[in-house]
Amino acid sequence: MPRFVIEREIPGAGNLSQEELAEIAQTSNEAVASLGVPYTWVNSYVTDDKIYCVHEAEDAETILEHARRGGFPANNVSAVANEFGPQTAATATPR
Repeated sequence: MPRFVIEREIPGAGNLSQEELAEIAQTSNEAVASLGVPYTWVNSYVTDDKIYCVHEAEDAETILEHARRGGFPANNVSAVANEFGPQTAATATPR
């Protein structure tokens, strides 16, 4: 399933308490369940004034519908073209 990175501008996000994050997670889970289509929330990363989320869905419109139902901003939705990490170095041609 396609993977997307969602940038959510939320002033003061870095100051959200664990309880507030848990409430946001509950709202997100409810929005996912209401969609009635395959959808996976993979993870989210909180910075000072933004939350970056990784979700899997068939298309960006489904991502935006999740945001609407949850009442979340979705300032930028980008399809992931590829993924890599430290383990990717093992596939490189030796120098």
